[in-house]
Amino acid sequence: MVEPTTLDHAFTAPIGVDVKGEIWSCVEMPGSAEFFGTKRAVRVDAMVDTIPISNVGLMVTGTGGHMLSISAKLRKQLGKEIGDSVTVHLMRRLT
Repeated sequence: MVEPTTLDHAFTAPIGVDVKGEIWSCVEMPGSAEFFGTKRAVRVDAMVDTIPISNVGLMVTGTGGHMLSISAKLRKQLGKEIGDSVTVHLMRRLT
């Protein structure tokens, strides 16, 4: 198990990831497998635009990357919908 590690990594991406022909309400992190050194799910603390989120999973995309789910509740708080871009700031890796 990996000890919690401080991160300072940000990326901007549109909400909406194509998963087997369906658009999921997620943002894909570019270069995530290389950044994390794994193609398995990773738990993090992050900030999406101005909203902090704790202990959330970056799920595998099926194409070698990772994606962060942006729930309907979070989209409402952000005032964003699928297709809009958000900035994700990763602050701590938990696993």
